[in-house]
Amino acid sequence: MKISHLKNKKLSMVDISKKSNTKREARAKSTILFRKKSYDFLRKEGSKKGEIFNVARTAGILAGKKTSELIPLCHNINLSSIEIKFDTNDNESKIDVFSIVKTKSNTGVEMEALTACLVAALTVYDMCKSIDKNIQIIDTRLILKSGGKSGVFSNDYI
Repeated sequence: MKISHLKNKKLSMVDISKKSNTKREARAKSTILFRKKSYDFLRKEGSKKGEIFNVARTAGILAGKKTSELIPLCHNINLSSIEIKFDTNDNESKIDVFSIVKTKSNTGVEMEALTACLVAALTVYDMCKSIDKNIQIIDTRLILKSGGKSGVFSNDYI
């Protein structure tokens, strides 16, 4: 297996100058687990800090846009869109966070999707930690990637 960022054991940013601009999309998912009592309280009363989902959505979008500033070898990409969605599950006391990132570029947006998703989940934690510090963020992963030379990747753990 060839690792693109390793050349003679020296750090290097992958040269994407010869790659074609194509439509590219990546989707990521992260799960936030709550204790039932905490989840029920938050669903009923909300957070002392304010409306949780719009704050977390905004944080995720901002993080996706700043991925190249956070991850050293990521390229600065012009993004076409970032969506952050939340799926609450009252039976399991959990929230699934989904990100969808799109671009027309010569490199993929997997890192942007993962970063956006995880920062949105971290923001939910921050908004809710005064209720319960036992909140867990688990199972952050890429669930779909399309576009570019390698084509479509779909995570078979779904």
